[in-house]
Amino acid sequence: MSPLERISIDPAIRFGKPCVRGTRIAVGDILGYLAGGMSEDELLADFPQLAREDIRACLAYAAERERRTLGIPAA
Repeated sequence: MSPLERISIDPAIRFGKPCVRGTRIAVGDILGYLAGGMSEDELLADFPQLAREDIRACLAYAAERERRTLGIPAA
């Protein structure tokens, strides 16, 4: 499974926010925790349904979105 396959978007879950597949944990939540200084180990302890690969998939998803937005000229 590629990292991005671990992320799903379902309009019926969290209003269509990208989430870790099979959970209601949004990519933005994981990124926010990491940005706030939480370590991967702390995340895994607080969210036992996550795997280390899920956290990395969230980072990969954010990186891919950033790459896509850089190609759009500002209006």
